[in-house]
Parts: sequence; structure tokens; C-alpha cells
Amino acid sequence: MEADAAGVKTPGLKLTKRPGGDMKFEGTERYYLSPELGEIVNIAIAMEKPLLLMGEAGTGKTQLAFEIVRAFGAKMEEARCKSTFKGEELCYVYDTVLRLNDSRFGSGETGRNVNDIWDYLRFGPIGRAFLAEDRRVLLLDEIDKTDSDTQDNLLDVLEDGSFIIREINHKVAARHKPIIIITSNAKRELSDPFLRRCFCHYIPFPGAEEISVIVRLHFPDISTRLLDACLTEFYRLREQGFEKPPATAELLDWIGAIRSSGAGDPGAGRAVRHIGTLLKRSQDLLKFKGIVQRTQFR
Repeated sequence: MEADAAGVKTPGLKLTKRPGGDMKFEGTERYYLSPELGEIVNIAIAMEKPLLLMGEAGTGKTQLAFEIVRAFGAKMEEARCKSTFKGEELCYVYDTVLRLNDSRFGSGETGRNVNDIWDYLRFGPIGRAFLAEDRRVLLLDEIDKTDSDTQDNLLDVLEDGSFIIREINHKVAARHKPIIIITSNAKRELSDPFLRRCFCHYIPFPGAEEISVIVRLHFPDISTRLLDACLTEFYRLREQGFEKPPATAELLDWIGAIRSSGAGDPGAGRAVRHIGTLLKRSQDLLKFKGIVQRTQFR
């Protein structure tokens, strides 16, 4: 049994010490780590390199970061990337509006000193990870939503483990380089310079044998009959050409819904149960109904 960050003993966590005290991630009781993925994860951790995970949505890219946090008893700094993000705001933001208001109307009982710029700096996830006293996990989720300029702005920051606060020309260097996990759903091509600074791994959609292992990690007592029936319908739906085919996350939600409802089977064709847990877009739901009416999956 391993102790989590709160000191609570948690069964099943796979965490081993390497020579020199480094930690090695080997998956957890609820996250299946393939040998290839495990190898690149631990190399990136040991060499302090950003790890870029690619693959379709729902294949466990983001969840990997959370499981590393859980296994190591670490803390996470997380950025859910948006198209409006600029690289600098992931490091820090200088609140000029607040400082101007304080200079005009006073800071009251806030304790802010209008003459001290540090009272008006707000650190983003990268800044917090760099300033932390402990080694943290830094998750930059869906980096492909940002433009190439944002990615390029992050190049030296992630590689050097430092950034400059321009307003006072102050360098912030990482006290401990964080474990950096970056995810991409390939909505937009990433710049070549950005890719060169990362270790990259594509997580393919798991086959039936591997996904059976994943399901049993979450539902250890599921019957073979129910599991086989669910996978048959699941892979059949994935072959229908939906805009957003169901992925591993949807499969787990679907099986959970089936078990919660007390149903003994997933249904088939027109009678597939809880279809809204598998298909999330209206076009796909309409297409599903049209396919059922036309072919009845026969």
C-alpha cells in the first residue's frame, strides 16, 4: 500500500524507487499503462523533458497526468488551453487595472502596496509550478487549440525552466523542474520547433484485448458475458463513421450506466441502452437513429 499526499494508505498504486531516489511511474490500479507508454513517460520524467501525448479524445492522455499526481502524491498545476491563450499569461499576469484602481481609490484593507509591483502579479500554472517548493506535475491540456505564436513563446520557457517578468526584468527560474505533460487532439498542427523540444507519443485506440484490461481495472467484478456484449456493440458503433465516435471514456461511462440501472445487457441495434453516454453530438445521435431505422444493425 502507498500513502497519498494526505498520508492515507491507498491500495494498488504502483510506485517504485530508482537508484538515487527518483520515482518511476508504473500505472495505477485504475490506469492501464502500456509498456511503450510507460517507457517514454519515465524517460521524460528522468530527463526533465516535456512529454507530448497525441491521440483521439478519450484515450487517456489527460488522465495520465492525474494518475501520475495520484501515484507520486504530488500537486498539479493545470492549464486547459484556449485559442485566446498567450504564452506569457501561462507564466504570469500583471494586473495593471487593479494597480491603477488602488492608486486612485486606495487599496483599503487588502494589504496591497501600490508601490510594490509584486502585489499585482498573478502567476499562471507555469509560474506556480516553477515557484513551488516541491516538484509538481504541469498539465498543458489540448495545446493544439493555441496558435503557433503561443507555442513558440513557450519554447524556451519549457526547455530552460525559466521566464522573465518583463515589467521588472526579473528572471523566475524553476526551483524544481516540473513533470510536464502536454496533450493534443490534433485539431491544429503544432510548430516544428515546439515538437523538437518535446518527447512525443501517440496513444492509439486500444484493441479489444487491451480495452478489456482497462474495463476490468474500473469494473473488476464485471462478468465476461456483459463485457463481451458491451465491446461488441461498442466497436460496432465505432465503425459507423460518426463525427465523434465513442472512445474509452465513453465506454466506461456507458458500462457504469448499465450497471447503475441494473440492466443485465447493453442492448443491441435499436435497443442499445443509454445511447447518450456513448454519442455526444446531435448529428451523431440523428445519424444513429437513421442507421438503426435503415439497417437495424443486421
